[in-house]
Parts: sequence; C-alpha cells; structure tokens
Amino acid sequence: MKKIGILFGKERSFPEAFVQRVNSKNIDGIMAEPVRIDKALQGQPSGYEVIIDRISQDVPFYRTWLKNAALTGTAVINNPFWWSADDKYFNNCLMTQIGIPVPKTAIVPSHDRPDDTSDASFSNLAYPLDWEGIFQEVGFPAYMKPFAGGGWKHVYKLHNKEEFFDKHRETGQLVMLLQEEIVFEEYYRCYCIGSKHVRIMPYEPRNPHHLRYVADFRPSPEKLQEMTEIVLKINRYLGYDFNTVELALRNGVPYAIDFCNPAPDADLKSVGPENFEWVVETAASYAIEKAQTNQAGDNLTWGEYVKASAGKTAL
Repeated sequence: MKKIGILFGKERSFPEAFVQRVNSKNIDGIMAEPVRIDKALQGQPSGYEVIIDRISQDVPFYRTWLKNAALTGTAVINNPFWWSADDKYFNNCLMTQIGIPVPKTAIVPSHDRPDDTSDASFSNLAYPLDWEGIFQEVGFPAYMKPFAGGGWKHVYKLHNKEEFFDKHRETGQLVMLLQEEIVFEEYYRCYCIGSKHVRIMPYEPRNPHHLRYVADFRPSPEKLQEMTEIVLKINRYLGYDFNTVELALRNGVPYAIDFCNPAPDADLKSVGPENFEWVVETAASYAIEKAQTNQAGDNLTWGEYVKASAGKTAL
C-alpha cells in the first residue's frame, strides 16, 4: 500500500477534503491520511510515498523531519530544501533575470540588530545607507513587508520617507522589503499545481479578507493565456509543486507581486466553493500521480534555476 500523507496545522477544510478525495477515487494500492509522527530517527523512511506539507514553515521540527523523509525517498510537496533556501527578495531578483515584470524592490536591513550581534557585526554595511537613492528608485507610495513570511503580516503602505522611518522602527529584527506600488486595473491570484495545472482567480486585495475573491473583472482569452504562461514559467524556475502567484495588471501588463506562497490559502470559507473544488481535485490527482511514479532515490522537484546552477548553464 502506497500512502499519501498531508501535514497540516490549524486548518481543517482542505486537509480533510484532500484525504477524502484521494480515498474516494479507490485507486488500487493508494490511500491517504493525515501524517502521523510518533518518532523521528535519522535515516529511517517516513512510510509515505508522498507528503503534502502545509505547516513546516511555522514548525522547524516538521521542516527538518521532512528533509529526512525526502532523503529516504518521499516525494515532499513542496521541496523542503528549496523552501528553506527561498525568500521573496531572491524570487524578485530571479524574475529580473528571466523577463517577468516585477515591482522595483529594495531589501532593507532590520531596524534592530539580530541577537548576539554588535555594531562590529555590520562593519561592511554603510551607515547611513543611501536612503535617497533607494527612495528615488522605488518611489512613493510604496509597500514595506518582510522579505520572508506571508499572511499579510507586518505590511505597511507608505507615502513618504518620514512614514518609512517611523514604521521601520516598529519592525524590530525583521528584514524588510521596500517595494514600488503597482496601481492596478485588475488583480489575479493563481493556483499552480505540478507546474502544469493553473487556475486564474479574480482577486481584490483591497477588500476585507473574506471578500477578496469577490471581484467583477474577468480576463480576455488572450490575457488568460498570457497569465497562465507567466504562472507556469515562475513555478518551473522556482520548482514549486503547489504555490500561488499574484499578478497585478497595470496598463494591461501583468506584474508578479507575490509568488512565494508554498502553503497557499485553500480554506473553503475564503476561496469559495468553486476554487475549493478545483484545488482539492487537482491536488488529489497530482498526489496520486506522484505516488504512482515514485521511485527509489530523489523524488523532489528542483526548479530550472537550481538545475541550471548545478549544471553551470545559463538561465
């Protein structure tokens, strides 16, 4: 029996529906269940052919346990090694190299020093930074947000440099991004599963959270195809099996705003019944496919960036 596991935290609607959907297909030799860990011993297999990870970004114990699971043959969705190395600033930098439009972005050191450091730890950092050069490049209004993390936490809209310095003081030890505001006509949140299945969802981030999937714009067939190709390209370069990409259309040009969401929202109440049905069915079918093709050795997905770097070839 090949087992498919899902590792999750407080969420319930998606994990429960995922397990039920896989099992309802009655595929010979395939079953799904919530992951159960009763001990973690080095070099020992997890017992799962496939694990969908929904929580290790918040639980370091899970992240390192998943690395051992991957080492011993489990296809972990998403790759825990890449997820550990990834961040939003690097992703933006990568997009500039592969021709995907992104907002102008600068990374900003934390306002407070990290623990166990002193002024001497930052002897390579100019003081003060060239703030005027940074502000001139990015412009105002701008958004400041953590370079890692998500969930719309610690996100600030800033209208001038005085607001920047005031809010930066509040961010403590967080390393922040300062990012150009893209004033958009349309906005889309896009599921991507297996770097081949894409669902483009109209999304209004200016609405209250429970109403963000209520939007009255629809893409033309040509724009839908263009956005689909952008979403696939981003995920193929990053190597994510399960991710969301947010695209803001300014003057008809799709800008990738946020595309590092490897445990994306899939709650029935927030995404709505139609999107929920799509993500449950697509994730279940993809996990079954991965379980059926799983072989001894490395079953992780590695993106085009990592593969090009390892092979010392151009992107």
